[in-house]
This record gives sequence, C-alpha cells and structure tokens, in this order.
Amino acid sequence: MTSADNAPRGQSRRNRRDITGRHVLITGASSGIGRAAALAVADKGAIVFLLARRDDELAAVVEEIRAEGGTAYGYQCDVTDSESVDHAVKTILDEHGHVDMLVNNAGRSIRRAIHRSTDRLHDFERTMAVNYFGALRLTLALLPQMRERRFGHIVNISSAGVQVATPRFSAYLASKAALDKFTEVAAVETMADGVTFTTIHMPLIRTPMIAPSGYQGPSESPEWAAATVVRALTERPRRIDIPLGTFAEYGALITPKIHDRILHRYYRALPDSPAARGEEVDTTAPETTEPLTPQHNPRRRSAVRRVTGTALRRAARWVPGTHW
Repeated sequence: MTSADNAPRGQSRRNRRDITGRHVLITGASSGIGRAAALAVADKGAIVFLLARRDDELAAVVEEIRAEGGTAYGYQCDVTDSESVDHAVKTILDEHGHVDMLVNNAGRSIRRAIHRSTDRLHDFERTMAVNYFGALRLTLALLPQMRERRFGHIVNISSAGVQVATPRFSAYLASKAALDKFTEVAAVETMADGVTFTTIHMPLIRTPMIAPSGYQGPSESPEWAAATVVRALTERPRRIDIPLGTFAEYGALITPKIHDRILHRYYRALPDSPAARGEEVDTTAPETTEPLTPQHNPRRRSAVRRVTGTALRRAARWVPGTHW
C-alpha cells in the first residue's frame, strides 16, 4: 500500500485523491474511451497497463503516452479468452508486482430491434462474452491480490441506457445490466477488504464503435468520457450517472406508462440502421470519431448562453444519482 492509503484523517482530500504512481490497468485501450482514458490517467501520474487485442494500435498508444512523459506498458489480450487473460495478468504481476486499479472498458455494442434478432442469438452471446464475462475475468483475476494488499478500486464502464432501457439495444444493455448487478453485490462483500467499485453509466460517446448504428442522438467526446474515468479513480464514488439516466430511472418508477410510451415513440422515430436491416454497408470508408450529428453553421455563443450553460451543468450535478 502507498502512503496515501494510510493517510491520517486530517490529510487533505486532494492528497487522498492523488493517483500518482498508482498501477492502473485499462482494457480496450487501443481506441475510443480506453485510449483517451489511458492518456488522461497517465497525465495524472499513474503507471498505466494497457490491454487490447490489436497489438499495433496498442503499441501506438503506449508510444504516445511515453512521448508525453508518461509511463505505460502494453499487453495484447483478448478478454473473451480465459487463457489470454490469465497470461496477461500473470505477466503484469510478475513484472510490476501488483495492480491498484482496474478499468473494465472493453466492450461490444449491437443496435438491432428484437424482431430482427430472432435468428441471431449469437448477438446476445457476443455482447455477454465481452461486456460481462470479459469484465468478470479481469475482476476475478485481480481481486485476490487486491484483497491481500487491502486496497483496490475497480471501475466498470456501463451505460445510461441500462437506466433508460433504450430500444434496439436489448443485447448490449442486458450484458451491462448483468455487470451492474454483479458490481452491486461485489461492492457490499468487499467493503472490509479495502476494495471499492465505481459504476459509470456512460451516455453515448463518439467512438468508432457507434459508427455503424448511424445517428442516435446527442453524444459526448472520448475526452469527456476519459475525464469521467479519472474522476471515478480519484473520487471513487459508488456510481456516476448522467441526469437523463436518473430522470428515466425515476420516471419508470413513478410514471411507468408514460415512460414506456415515450420510449416507444423514440423507437418508432429512429429506424434500424442499414447494417441492422442486413443491407450492404460501405466498409471501405475510414472509421471516424467525428460527431454523428447534423452540421450547423458555426456561430459564437453569447455570454448569456455560456452563463446559462454553466449554471445548468452545475445544477445537473445535484440531480440525485448524478455522482454519489
């Protein structure tokens, strides 16, 4: 354990939140949220272990972090393969001694209506293999050494869609919901062991993973997601939600019929993507992380709009469940 773990109660919250020198393992770190999170965590002084399947892209991220003065190590790993996970974890522990924090970020998303999925059970199996069992493999593999050291923090990247019950994401959200419930139980059982958990209910993030699904509504950048991951590692709350997810969760409890009707209208308004309908999709175009939103003529925001936006963002942080 580091000195921060044994810090007296009078020590400043800022020092207790410092992750300098922490060993942080991030899965799915070759692109998207994982890449952005690895860069952000390394910038905070942590020693980052990056796991991903694509070795070339993984090496590129490691070099980028090192070029900026950070410390990073890359390990090729397929989270759906138990032998691959065991090998990666053993190698990391042999070379570096321990892992302080784990970010289960690797994920697979499928957007397809259920009536188009009746002959596609493999969609549900594939999302469970990555989003649930993949995260479980890493968690179970690292938990013994965290309990032995009596310190560890695990961040699970979930989705605000679990709270909303977003149509067309039945396979994806079922896998994330399973991870959410496992995390709730594990967090209770490991309280006395010094191991804590954070579940982040992420909104839609502009990454290559969502590109085949087309426009789905407002989205955030990978850098925004990375800042949220850093907050989860430093402040270690039980959950980080967004206001939309919180409102939807309460709405489903208080006015379930209205909640369902709103979601059904949303379901009818946004059709399946060409890929989900089984139509040919141009796969030669390069992947992009640009916003999948209608383009408007740029215009400068007035001072009133800036002040109003800031006030609304601050107010949103007080919505129950946004960060607790």
